[in-house]
Amino acid sequence: MDKVGIPRSLFYYYYKDIWKVFFRELGVSYVVSPNTNKEIVDRGMKIAGDEMCLAFKNYLGHVDYLKDKCTYIFVPRICNYGSDNQMCTNFFAAYDIVNNLFDNKIISYNIDLSEGFTLKKGLYDIGKFFKKNDSEIKKAYKIALAEYEMIKMKDIEINLRKLSSDKTKILIVSHPYNIYDSMIGRDIIKYLKKEDVEIIYSDKFREGVCAKLSKKISPDLYFRYSKQNIGSIIYTSGKIDGVIFLTSFPCAPDSLVNELAIRKIKIPNINMVVDASSSFTGMETRLESFLDVLRGNVNV
Repeated sequence: MDKVGIPRSLFYYYYKDIWKVFFRELGVSYVVSPNTNKEIVDRGMKIAGDEMCLAFKNYLGHVDYLKDKCTYIFVPRICNYGSDNQMCTNFFAAYDIVNNLFDNKIISYNIDLSEGFTLKKGLYDIGKFFKKNDSEIKKAYKIALAEYEMIKMKDIEINLRKLSSDKTKILIVSHPYNIYDSMIGRDIIKYLKKEDVEIIYSDKFREGVCAKLSKKISPDLYFRYSKQNIGSIIYTSGKIDGVIFLTSFPCAPDSLVNELAIRKIKIPNINMVVDASSSFTGMETRLESFLDVLRGNVNV
């Protein structure tokens, strides 16, 4: 039986709740790679080019892990959501890179709103690839989108409630593939929870609202998810105690956008850049010092 392999990295953290339901409703079997671990990191490091960011190196490690465990590797191509909502180059280069590095058959869709290619059209094409009829695809898409929106709204509500907490509140400004990856953001999140910090996530607010607010920091920014990230700083201003910028080295958009935000905001902040050789011991020391500052345990 055909099985689709879904790498647990990059795109996964944005679209997993649509993909899983869509494949489930179509009756298409799929397997998701495990949480990022040392084996997967090492696989990615052997394959990737030096200039690729850690998150993309990990992505290639996940593809390599899946290559013998499925019939197809699912690698979408996401270029833009309009001229002022561009994606990181890795998001629209991933298909070609994976296609050149691996012998596996790839299934994909293309999102390029500037050329009229939408998520709906892309999933419809995948449904046709698996020989499903129009009514089956339409039903699967409708159910997948509804479940995705429900989960998204629930996450937003939880995130908003945290802003009323009496605990030390820290906004994590980063991409989901960094925050929720077990080898990039996991130890930082774990440490903050141990220290009884209320963690607010930049990706769990209404995207349109944050995109508009991001103009207060940069009116010319055109990276879709970067606008979400820095807009969340303005949205939560006055309700949080500090900001942690979390980046996987050497992310080009983040190196520009985070530096821009750091220079303009007045909220206490720290910039954490993670690469494959990073030791959490050093990061823990910095986080401990940052919390001491926020809690008034030291003078600055």
